[in-house]
Amino acid sequence: MIEKERDKGRQGSESNLEPLQLGKRVRELRLANSLTLEEASRRTGLARSTLSKIENEQISPTFQAVQKLAQGLDIDIPQLFVSASDSRTSGRRDITRAGEGKPHPTPTYEHEMLAGQLTNKRMLPYKSVVRARRFEDYPQWVRHDGEEFLLILSGSVRFYTEFYEPVDLHAGDSSYYDGSMGHALISISDQDAEVLWVTST
Repeated sequence: MIEKERDKGRQGSESNLEPLQLGKRVRELRLANSLTLEEASRRTGLARSTLSKIENEQISPTFQAVQKLAQGLDIDIPQLFVSASDSRTSGRRDITRAGEGKPHPTPTYEHEMLAGQLTNKRMLPYKSVVRARRFEDYPQWVRHDGEEFLLILSGSVRFYTEFYEPVDLHAGDSSYYDGSMGHALISISDQDAEVLWVTST
């Protein structure tokens, strides 16, 4: 009788365990670093198609691929196998001093990643200097999963979105939009504009 109760207890606890979805974890870490699949491919040395299949749980990565993922995402291997729910704790806090965010330059933006010490964030905050001056500076629309909040900190921008007419935004103006909708920013002020983005992950 006691053994049956133990077995029942074990079965109940096991049924409450969620299997780790490694692909989901890889995608979560990639977005936390504000990396596109192409950028993650360059940093890890894994083909874009391979990364996509890993994230979509279509293939399981080899140990060699896991090593490349950890190195390219700048984490320890065990962090790949810790789910967000395991590592999230209440009362977290991170402070980023002015100018001390992690730089992430691109041809069109000069990003400064904020709250970089926290992993598994539900939001990705970063400041950007908008270097682009023409819509043609973008080879294609910027798209990503999640929703995004944009606040103009200084200067002025022209905000292009796939389904709307371009709109000029000035310091203090903001927008909230679907990140999967094509979008792009160009500076239209004398000085390159500075903006704050907060993206859901």
